[in-house]
This record gives sequence, C-alpha cells and structure tokens, in this order.
Amino acid sequence: MYCQVKSIGLPEIRNYKRNDYKGGTQNWNIDQDKNGTIYFANNNGLFQFDGAFWYKYTLPNHSGIRSIKIDATGKIYVGNYNEFGYFKSDSKGRLVYFSLSKFLNKNIVNTIDMVWKIHLYKDEVIFQSFAMAYVWKNNKISLLKPKSRFQFSFEANNKLYFQDIAAGLMEYRNGKLIALEGTTTLNNTEVWGIFPMPEDKLLIATIDKGLFLYTNKTITSWNSEANTFVKNNSCLGGVAIKDNYIALNTVLNGIVICNKEGKIIQHINRKKGLQNNTVLTSFIDNKNNLWLGLDNGITFINENSAFSYFGYSYDISTVYASIIYKENLYVATNQGVFYHSWNKPFQEDTFSLVEGTTGQAWNIQMIDNQLICAHNRGALLIEGGKSIKTLDNKGYWNFKKIPNHPNLLIGSNYNGFSLFEKKQNGWQLIKQIEGFDKSSGNFEVDNENIWVKKDELIYQMSFYEDFKTFRSIKTYKNLPKTTKTIGSIQSINDNVYFQTDNHFYKYSQTEDLFYEDKFMTNLFQNIPKVSTISEDSEGNIWYVFNKSLGVLIKKPDGNYKNSVAPFSNLTENLVYNNLSVNTYNPKNIFIGLTDGLAHYDSKLIKNLITKPKTFIRSFSNLEDTLLYGNEQKLINKYKIPFKSNYVKFTFSSPTYENIENVKFSYQLEGFEDKWSEWSSVSRKEYTNLKEGDYNMKVKTKNSYGIISNPAIVSFTISPPWYRSYLAYFLYFIAIIIIVFYVRKGIQNKIRKNKYYETIEQRRLYLEKESKIRQEQYELEKEIEKLKNDKLKIKILVKDKELVNNSLQVVKKNKILNGIIHKLKDIDIESFDDSAKFQFSKLNKSIVKEVNADHSWKDLEKHIKNVHFDFLKRLKEKYPTISPRELDLSTYLLMNMSTKEIAEIMNISSGGVELARYRLRKKLNLNKKENLIGFLMSI
Repeated sequence: MYCQVKSIGLPEIRNYKRNDYKGGTQNWNIDQDKNGTIYFANNNGLFQFDGAFWYKYTLPNHSGIRSIKIDATGKIYVGNYNEFGYFKSDSKGRLVYFSLSKFLNKNIVNTIDMVWKIHLYKDEVIFQSFAMAYVWKNNKISLLKPKSRFQFSFEANNKLYFQDIAAGLMEYRNGKLIALEGTTTLNNTEVWGIFPMPEDKLLIATIDKGLFLYTNKTITSWNSEANTFVKNNSCLGGVAIKDNYIALNTVLNGIVICNKEGKIIQHINRKKGLQNNTVLTSFIDNKNNLWLGLDNGITFINENSAFSYFGYSYDISTVYASIIYKENLYVATNQGVFYHSWNKPFQEDTFSLVEGTTGQAWNIQMIDNQLICAHNRGALLIEGGKSIKTLDNKGYWNFKKIPNHPNLLIGSNYNGFSLFEKKQNGWQLIKQIEGFDKSSGNFEVDNENIWVKKDELIYQMSFYEDFKTFRSIKTYKNLPKTTKTIGSIQSINDNVYFQTDNHFYKYSQTEDLFYEDKFMTNLFQNIPKVSTISEDSEGNIWYVFNKSLGVLIKKPDGNYKNSVAPFSNLTENLVYNNLSVNTYNPKNIFIGLTDGLAHYDSKLIKNLITKPKTFIRSFSNLEDTLLYGNEQKLINKYKIPFKSNYVKFTFSSPTYENIENVKFSYQLEGFEDKWSEWSSVSRKEYTNLKEGDYNMKVKTKNSYGIISNPAIVSFTISPPWYRSYLAYFLYFIAIIIIVFYVRKGIQNKIRKNKYYETIEQRRLYLEKESKIRQEQYELEKEIEKLKNDKLKIKILVKDKELVNNSLQVVKKNKILNGIIHKLKDIDIESFDDSAKFQFSKLNKSIVKEVNADHSWKDLEKHIKNVHFDFLKRLKEKYPTISPRELDLSTYLLMNMSTKEIAEIMNISSGGVELARYRLRKKLNLNKKENLIGFLMSI
C-alpha cells in the first residue's frame, strides 16, 4: 500500500492510557495478525486490541512479556524472562499458551535470561536473549551461542543481524554467525535498530552515539538532521515506513520521522500530543499507520491519512479563515491573525501573532495583491508580520469587489456597508453607504445589487451610480410562494444563487423575478439539506449539512462528483455558520475548525480508501462463550440448547483511524427482516429466541463511507425437549394410544348413552304419563270445582228463591193473621148454625194453615247450614258479635236488600240501617270500607 508522511501539520494522534487497556505502563513490542488485530507485549502480559475491545492474556507464571511475533498461521510467539513459547486459539477461539522453553535441556541451559527479540526467519523461529538465541525448527530447539554476549538482533533486507558486545555486528547464515567487518567500533555502545538504505547500505541506530551508515565494510556517522536530533535525545531504535521513511524512537523527545536523506519530516512529542516522551517501540500496521509502545501507555498515529492538523501545539485556536500570501500561511482566529512561513518546515515552529491584530478576526482576504483583514477592531491592512494600516475603525465581517468596477470594494461592517476605492497608495475608505445600518456578514454583490440575508429575510439593495447611497431596498421572505424560508445566498460561477431546501434560484433583473436554476437544483437533489455553501478557487462547491462537510468536485467536463466520506472525521468540529475552506491547490486545502486548522491533500485520498473488514469477535450464550481468535476459525454451525436461547455477540473492525466514525450494522436472519441502523455500538444481545436456524450478519462502514463484506456466524437453537423429534415420536405414540382409548371410551359412552337414553325415555314417558294423570286430576278437580261453584251458584239461587218464597209465605201469613183478627171482630151470633159452622171451619182452617207453616224456621236452619263456615270464621274473629248480628251478616253476604232484611228480621228499614251501623262499629270498619266486601273477604 502507498504511504505518504505529510510535512504539514500533525496527523491524528490517539492515546490509549493504561486505564483503557487495564494493563501495565510499559509496552515493549507490537505486532499485528493477518486479520488486522494488534498485539502488545506489556509488563502485565499479552494485550490484544481489535478496534473495539481490549483482551488480556497472561503467561502461566503471570510475568510480563518483552517480545512478540505472529506467524501466518496465527501463532503468537512471545518471550520474557526465563520463558518463551506461543499462544494459539483452541477449538472455541480462546488463546491458549504453549511453552517451548520446557523442551530445553535443563542440564545445558540453567537460565534463559530475558528474551528481547523474536524473529520469523525463513523456516525458523528465533528467540534472542542476552545469553544466547534459541532456534525452534521442526519441533526441536537448537542453541545459537554468541562469541561473547548478545545485545539485540534485527532484520533488514531479508537478513538477520545480531550485535555481539565483543565481536560487533554478525549476520546469521545457515545456522551460523558471520562477523561483519568494520563493525567492532560499535562495541562501546548499544545498537537499537538497523534499517535498509539505498545502494545496499545499512543505517545503524545506537542509543547514545547517533546514527551510522554501514557500506563497503565501513561505518561512518550519518551526517543528517535526524542524526543530530537522536544524539541529543537517545535513540531506542525505530521502524522503516515502506521504502521512503524511517521512524526513530527516542528516550527524551518522542519520535521523529525522516526520509532516506535524513531530513526530519515530522516530530511528535508530548507537547504535540503524545502522552509520554519515551518511545520504547514502534510498529507500522497493514495500513501504514504508526503504533508506539510508550514507557507509559500506547499511541496510534494516523500517518497514512489525507488529513493533518494545526491545533493547540501550534498556538492557534478557532479558525475563521486562512490564506497563503507572499510565502506565509495566515489564519484568522478568535485571538487574532497568526502566520507561519509556507516554505519552512512546520514540525517545530509555532504560528506567530501578526502584530496589531489581537482580538477577534473574522476574515482575511487577498484583494488586488493586498492582504486585508476583517477584524473586530476594523479593516486592517497586513504586510508580513504586522498590521500596517487601519482603513476603518468599525468592526468588519467581509469584503467583496463590485463587478465591472475593479477599483471599488464593498465591506460589510457592524453598521451596514462601507465603500472603498483603490488609489495610487492602495485601498482607502470613501464613506459609509447610507440607507442600511444592519450588521451582516452574509452578503453577495452582482452588477446591480447587494443581496443580504438577515433575520430570515433577503434584502435587495440597489445603488445610485456613485455607490454612496442605496437607491431602493426590498425584502423577500421567500422566493417562490410555496417556500417558507430562505436557506442561504452564495456566489457560484460568478452568479448569485438563492438556496432553499436544496432548490436554487437566480434573479432576473429585467423581469424582476426569481426563477429556479434546474442544473444546480439537480446537482443537490440527492444531497441532504444544506445550510452553508461556498465555492473555492478550483471551482469546487463545498457545503455543510447536519454539521458535516461535503464537496462537489468539479471535473474537466464541467460536471461535478460528490464526495462526503473523507470529511466525516471533521463532523462537529466545523465552525458553526462560518464555513472556511481555502484551496491553495488540490494538494493543499485548508479547512477552519473550532480547535485549529485542518490540512487536506485531495490527491492522497484515492490511495487510502480500502474496504474494511468485519469480525464477530465473540459469540456467547448462557452455557458457553466462543471467542473468534486471530485464526477466525469455528465450527460451521453451532447448536445451542433451548434453555440457553439468550445469545450475545461482540463485533469489531480492525480499523483504527477515525475510530469514532466506524459504524456497525447487523441482522439476525431468522429473527429480523432488515439490517439495523448504523451505530458505533459493537455488541448485540438477543433473548428468548425460538428454536430454528439463524445467521448473525455484521458489516462495517468506515470513516470514508466504505462498507465491508458481512461477517457471518450460523447457529441453531435446538427445540425444547417437549418439541424434539423424540418428543414428537412419543407424542405420536401417545396420540395413537389416546385415540384408541378415546375411541373405546366413546363406544362405551355411546352404549351407556343408549342405555341412559332408554332409561331417560322411560322416565320421560312416566313423567309425561304422571303429568297427564296430574293434569287429568287437576282437570277433574277443576271440573269438580266448577261443578261445586255451579252448585253453589244454584244453591245461592235456590237460597234466593227460598228466601223469596219464605218472604211470600211470611207475607201470606201476615195476611192470614190479619184475616184471622178481622174474623174475630165479626159477630157470628147473627149467623145461623150452618153459617157459624162454615165460619168456624174457615177460621180453624186459616189458623191451621198459619200454625202448620214452618218454612221460616226451615229457612233459618238452611241458611245456617249453608254458611256455617262463614259464621264460624266470623265468630272466631269477632267473639263479641251477637246472633242477631250474625244473621244480619249472613243476609248481607247473601246480597239481600234492606227491605228484604227488614221483612225477614221483622224490623223497619231504619232498624236495618242502625243494625248495619252497629255491625260496622263492632267490625272496626271505617267509613270508606265496604261492609259487604269485607264480609266476603272473611
């Protein structure tokens, strides 16, 4: 992969403290496996980092690790004091340690000493300590002894070199050590690094004597800027960066990166972002980024990036504008205008304050080869390192030239606009333009108008011919009536555009109306809603959306290519509503940030974008955990019992640059129908999964928007025992048995039902028969009752007739008694004997008739017999009632009239009413109660 170390600004620096990885302070060695996972030899053991999680592995004796090397199969060879061996993933992905030092003959080797270096050289693994080197080959260990004592060993140009403290440098060939002539001069120092150089030269780094070149059996001091630096700061080796650069570790002052000529390209120390100045080891990963093992912590440096930064270490803060003018880079900040020579290296010098510019600087522009600053204190002319003239004391935002009037300049200030004119001695203030006094930095100028966006309105201001006064001012709240607001105004391709919701409009002066520019609208139709737009010197259109940055890169044919992903690492760091992009050329683009200035080389980005990788790091359930180690091997399909249907996944992408912008998306096939939203969360749990087959798929999107191929883990959740095949077989047998017994039971039930049905029918027949008999009996009783009622009615009728007859007899007897009394008054003496006899016979006959008539007594007896029950109840209820009153009650019950009662009782009608009154009183009846009705109710 192509690698480029930038000399402008600092790369992204990310520090990992011991609290992050939960280990010791010192990190002695670094390596990377084929999947991109990084490993560290630490005082507390072996540490693994995959971009999302840290994992710790220890040796059996719990000692620290000094050296590490990983082969193509995934074995991680490690060495420490009196111990060396390797870690390898087991069947479940866990790293397990296998000791190789145990194969040593203890009678020959009593003490292994500290294993400082490990080399994978050809088909051998060489563990180098001070006392000797141990060569592991074909599952056997052989000893490589020094002439005196080893210091360190190094690989360069596919050769392996050892330093012997007495014999100098020695090359390892075919199991033997061959001394390099002319290297014994290094016996009085420690060699910490050997690097390949052009023309088969070797660069040798010593701890205290500096850098030497070895060629033609001769060692000479390397006359270079890098050598001077390491002599003053003690070198601890380093690492070659491809074929172009060398990173040199120091004890006192961080790390420097130099080219093969010894020129320092970068210097990174504690002041510039490292957490510690002592660099024990350095390593270049598979993307040509730099890892540092420090005396206290770990640092990642994103060397292979198109971005570098000027921040607090360069003494600049929030940047509102930047420009390169007369070999100086100027930046307008909230603290003033600062500058740095464009032709001098940036690695050491900070930016210097332009004299006279302390305070808020809003903009800095080169207009007709003069540098003008829009400052809180006025419009300032700058030359070199100081402000040479103040054009106006009012605070200014921005300056723009008037089209077709090259000698006139409009400046927006805190009180409106000012007019400047270019004269022989440069730009001069003419006057404040009358008619508008609002402060606004967002304005554009065309041939006829100044356009200002202020307070959700667009102001259109036209000039008089002398440009000293506004002739007219119009305001627009929206462009087409269908829009509610106006997003921004900007000048693109020398045209003023008005943007709202990504629709672009231009103004027609002749027709006095706004019309939509379809080309620009179509250009932004697939872009999220933008807030700020700016065109750079190359014709590229930069825009801000959702606090993120994008650019439409102008191609030679006039079309544009959209680019967003490279700038994701700048999200949230852009200066709000004040986009500052200064394109000096495609390799030097400066972007203002809230904490400094970003430098962007657009030519590098094509070489840096690679597809990321995704790994499912662990897969666990309630019973077990599977760790996908550096070999990334696992059984094709894992079975999980139903009782453990809670599963948890962790996943990662060994992408270390802009790590906060690495996003994950996942989908559990068999449970989810679509992929999840992109998120930085690198773990996922599922609970209460049903039995079945599942595929867990995870993919990664890096900071450039490139999406990886999905990582997949397949697993099956077994059904619960009651839904297993055996259970279903047993269910089938049980169903057959149940069907058999149910069928038999149903047959028995049918027989019983028939029996009970017969019994029930018999019972129903008997009940029906009994009911018929009962009904017949009731009918007979009813008939009897009807007969009795009829008889009673007849009796009553007969009673009535009897009473009437009796009354007739009574009347007859009265008449006869009257006749008898009248006969008594007749003097019969005058009658003859015959007449007397006849008279006497008539009288006797009448008397006999009267005396022989017992019909009344029979009536009374009959009435008492018929109404015996009534009279008995009445007597029981009212014991004081008299016989006479009983008779009256009976007559009243028989519904006899007062006259009939009077005749029967032989009293007057008034006597009957009096008797009725007395009876009512004895029965305790009030006036409203009916006497006859009461008697009938008894």
